[in-house]
Amino acid sequence: MDCDVVVVGAGLAGLECARTLAERGVAVRVLEAGDAVGGRVRTDRVDGFTVDRGFQVLNPAYPAVRERVDLDDLDLQRFLPGVAVRHDDGLAVLADPRRAPGAALRTVRSGYLRPRELAALARWAAPALGPVPRLLTRPDSTFEESLAAAGVDGRIRREVLEPFLAGVLAQDSRTTSTRFVRLLARTFLLGTPGIPADGSAALPEQLARHVPDLVLDTRVERIEPLAGGHRVRTAAGAVTTRAVVVATDPRAAYELVGVPRVPMNGLVTDWYATQERPAVGAVIVVDGRRRGPVVNAAVMSAAAPSWAPPGSHLVQATTLLLDGVPEEGVVRRQTAEMLGLAAGDLHGVVRHVIPEALPAQPPPLVVRRDVDLGGGLFVCGDHRDTASVQGAMVSGRRTASAVVRRLASG
Repeated sequence: MDCDVVVVGAGLAGLECARTLAERGVAVRVLEAGDAVGGRVRTDRVDGFTVDRGFQVLNPAYPAVRERVDLDDLDLQRFLPGVAVRHDDGLAVLADPRRAPGAALRTVRSGYLRPRELAALARWAAPALGPVPRLLTRPDSTFEESLAAAGVDGRIRREVLEPFLAGVLAQDSRTTSTRFVRLLARTFLLGTPGIPADGSAALPEQLARHVPDLVLDTRVERIEPLAGGHRVRTAAGAVTTRAVVVATDPRAAYELVGVPRVPMNGLVTDWYATQERPAVGAVIVVDGRRRGPVVNAAVMSAAAPSWAPPGSHLVQATTLLLDGVPEEGVVRRQTAEMLGLAAGDLHGVVRHVIPEALPAQPPPLVVRRDVDLGGGLFVCGDHRDTASVQGAMVSGRRTASAVVRRLASG
């Protein structure tokens, strides 16, 4: 055999799986079809700007991130722990007073702190702050149904929660699993999301430094059974191995090993340059008026100045890929309104259309799907756990443990 294990795919799950196997003394080789690691977590340099492929933030409260990622090395640039809401009277800011005491007065004056609505929201959120195992055993329903059961209604629901979560989930938040939304709410309450100073690709690049045998530009064409293992066929030749981990997106996993595909949600991210300094600062902005397709916008260079060349500012706008790709001019006009700019102030840098951005998370939420397919074949990825960085990394680690058990059993 050429090696003990071949991992197909160098996304977050594949890299974490390979890293864990290497730490346990397993001879592992990673084969990646692309020209860089990261899978869906990629960063480009365009005309002096740093742009991720899709709007991505990293929450340092994820347990896997705390345990396995050197956050100092990423130089995480933080957003305001809260959200800004554009409405007809201006821009309201709601921030966590514990982590952003300087925004407390603006939060009080936002018009969203209505006692009855806040009490209902607290009832809904209470399970998110308890033990995670207890949270995962609660009956599940759609987010919309759980809000109604807790009595959450009014402006804070329609103008803040629903548009904000739509961007996080890449889908209409009302149809998402309540368990999953509460898991997300827990991490947002415990940590402040940010972006690496060199782009989100810095995370998989850090993980890849711990993988000793990684081959790029090598697409796996098929996997064949072999006495004592498998033969992995690529255009560059074949690799024989005792076990194979398919750490790809659901489409490729289906094509290689027949894993049933899970539904995926799509996003479109438009990146704009402007010479005008938006007044909103380093905060994620939603449109409380809900007058267009944009679910969130942010001045990325306000959080991470290194993302834009001197004298320029970088803006992202995210829309859901529901009924086709939205018209760019419509996105530009709404984004400008949300940020207090004129449409002519925004100049297109690049547009990313991502049909399969995140696995859908309908109720009842399945937190753990099987990773051992039998016969020395394994599969991992955020489609086997939860649709998040946490889910991808946990999937990689638990798959590595399953592989080690298989190898030990002979």
